[in-house]
Amino acid sequence: MNVKPHHSLKGLQKLYRTENNARLARRIHGIYLASKALTCPQIMEITGSARRTIQQWVHQYNIGGIEALKDSSRPGQPTKLSREKELAFCKRIEAGPTDKDAVSVFNGVVIRQILEKEFAASYSLWGTYHLLYRLGYSCLCPRPQHEKADTGLQEEFKSIGICNFSQSVKTCNFQSLPKVGNLKKTSSKHWIRSNRNIPAKR
Repeated sequence: MNVKPHHSLKGLQKLYRTENNARLARRIHGIYLASKALTCPQIMEITGSARRTIQQWVHQYNIGGIEALKDSSRPGQPTKLSREKELAFCKRIEAGPTDKDAVSVFNGVVIRQILEKEFAASYSLWGTYHLLYRLGYSCLCPRPQHEKADTGLQEEFKSIGICNFSQSVKTCNFQSLPKVGNLKKTSSKHWIRSNRNIPAKR
């Protein structure tokens, strides 16, 4: 392979030995070996790289030297909520929904939209949940309730305990109880500030 003499052999050797970036160091090493007139199969065996990859290194080096071997800038991850904005975000959540939120209580989907539109922070739904847990919030999801549930009977059960409740059941008119039907949700799950004495979920 024909390698342009941008650097001496000693210069290339020093560069690949002192380079902190492992990916770039391997590329420079490949150029060093090619400059020593090693064959492509020999370089493949030493570096563990494919033939096409080595040929590409040589081509890039011939055109632009070491700079051409460096990785081009890659788009980073979507912008996340900075530490400086966390307090403002917490105040927004604790203030509750506004008219434009179009919900009575916050849920993960709405909070995700708030993060993106108001704080320029892009999160997946799971990422939103993780952020909320990290900031000390817990999710409340009320139990589904039967549409004809007897709340009075439920409260009696809570107050007198299961042993005494069994005596009440004996006198209960089961014919008057509602038939089993569909359950209904009392409300969608929402988020509240956790007790700081209890570690937030991870």
